[in-house]
Amino acid sequence: MSFSISPSDPAGKREAGGERERPYWLAWARIRGIGPHRLKRLAEFFGSLERAWQADVPALLQVEGIGPTLAETIVSARPGLDPGEILEQTQKPRIPFLTPADPGYPPLLWELPDPPPLLYVLGECPDWQQPAIAIVGTRAPTPYGQQWTQKVSAALAEAGCVVVSGLATGIDGIAHQACLEAGGKTVAVVGTGVDQVYPDHHRALYRRILEQGAVLSEYPPGTPPAKEHFPQRNRIIAGLCRATLVMEAPERSGALITAHLANQYGREVYALPGNIDTAAARGCLHLIRSGAAMILGIEELLQELGLVEGSPLPDQPLSAGPRDPQQQLLWQLLGNDILSLDALAQATQMDIATLSSTLLLMELEGWLVQLPGMRYQRAR
Repeated sequence: MSFSISPSDPAGKREAGGERERPYWLAWARIRGIGPHRLKRLAEFFGSLERAWQADVPALLQVEGIGPTLAETIVSARPGLDPGEILEQTQKPRIPFLTPADPGYPPLLWELPDPPPLLYVLGECPDWQQPAIAIVGTRAPTPYGQQWTQKVSAALAEAGCVVVSGLATGIDGIAHQACLEAGGKTVAVVGTGVDQVYPDHHRALYRRILEQGAVLSEYPPGTPPAKEHFPQRNRIIAGLCRATLVMEAPERSGALITAHLANQYGREVYALPGNIDTAAARGCLHLIRSGAAMILGIEELLQELGLVEGSPLPDQPLSAGPRDPQQQLLWQLLGNDILSLDALAQATQMDIATLSSTLLLMELEGWLVQLPGMRYQRAR
């Protein structure tokens, strides 16, 4: 698969009403029963969480996943919640954060069915113009796994990728370290507050990541490690990235959760083949048997990822648009505009399933970017 570079806010503009929307992402998340799935559905259905905040019970019942009991809960809870006050409270720790209303919110993350409504950031967050690639694996790698993680992470850094991992012992820490030593930018997605260092022996690595990358978390500052946080954290690692690389993993491994999530999100999954007699290789071998691509060498991997010399679309200038007739129609319709999914469906008369898959393919190929609210515009 080829990856082109698409800015998270191509026109350099915040979405209309972004500042006004920001507190509503925080306030809605305070209502019992409103998790990331329903929050995204509310945003897409009403086109604005501020408008959703004013919706009555009949309007709320039109949103998928909201029944009479939850609709009544929402209406009764809202008077006790002041979005502006909640925003002020969230800002008190003075740790920067992003909501989907912010232009710096990672565009690929918004594609998840349950994007985090709040993402705390320490360090220098990428602008997501560079391809982000996840490297994950076991906490107890073999020398073979360590060596290949170092080689792959350094090569990706030198190719201009953001290397994303989870700051855990083992493969994660090796991937971060190798990326930093190669002069690249790395992002650690943690299952604690961004101001917490876990594991403690990664304190020096954590500080270096803050100097040359960023630490992200959906959990509030001060949140200690908890077992249930890490599977949730893995969806963010998979969601941020166009591809996930599993270097070594036993059959029961959190890295496999990340790989399966990446596959569900329609992202590429690669696995490093290893010795069948090595426990740390068994998870990767199972992934390969299930259809994951094999890592067979640095050059081959970079070619697969579209990272070897030149544009991923070398035969055609970006300005000409895609060659596929359906994609070309959408490309021409978008022009310099931002159009919603409904507007594109009406203009093209495509069924929603075909339209959605075509738009996703165009996004993965770098022709367009999706904005909050299921709106689309050309990549600049």
